[in-house]
Amino acid sequence: MNREQVWRFGPQFVAEQRHRYGKRPPENRMLSYDLALLDEYEPWRIWLDEQLDFLPEAAAAAFAANLWRDQNFWPDVIELAAGAALRRQGFSAEFERRWGTLTPDWTVVGADGASAALVEVLTHSPQQGTFAKVKAWHALVERLKQIPVPVVQAVAGDPSRPLDAPDARTAKKIAQDLRRALLSPLHQPVLRSQGYAFLLRLDPSTGQAMRPPGMRTVLIPPSNLAGVVSARPVAAGIEKKVGKYRSLAQEPDYR
Repeated sequence: MNREQVWRFGPQFVAEQRHRYGKRPPENRMLSYDLALLDEYEPWRIWLDEQLDFLPEAAAAAFAANLWRDQNFWPDVIELAAGAALRRQGFSAEFERRWGTLTPDWTVVGADGASAALVEVLTHSPQQGTFAKVKAWHALVERLKQIPVPVVQAVAGDPSRPLDAPDARTAKKIAQDLRRALLSPLHQPVLRSQGYAFLLRLDPSTGQAMRPPGMRTVLIPPSNLAGVVSARPVAAGIEKKVGKYRSLAQEPDYR
């Protein structure tokens, strides 16, 4: 790093995020809320700070301002991780060096100062509306955490299609139904509420209900929210990026 370390995601950032989003219901928070606040994720925030310090100051400031948005977080983290991987291999990498009208994510520079490679990161983004579904399921997860019964549950559904997420009113009713059922003396393996079936997860070694750490109910939300992911659009995106920079890499001035 060429300048004094700047801590953008330290205690002041955590306090600001808690003040800004803490009173909002989970479905109205950014999906990265826990990563931005919880002590257990402090190493993540330290790592992000360290990676941003390798960027030019203006680029680092812009990156930090947009990083925690739902649509930006994972693509940006992967982009920073690509730079970290290049440096770990002993390469020098410049972020978004301009080549005419093109700005590849990273330009790898050799020991002689000449450019050795151009690196572009391609992220396959989820379909429109996916973030809203994730937030809706997350809201139900947070509601069920308030039930003081340490069990793990999953949601039954058709594996060939994404399961519709409950709205806020439905999630509230589900939490009320499951609270009554879980606090009763009998724990049934399947609990039904508002058209959903919740399965009690069993420990395969004992056949008994799984007991997560702490005194709370843990819901494993559906994992197929993005639907079927085909390699075709990913391959098409790669070919598009390769074609975009192929002519540049062949130019005499490239090196």
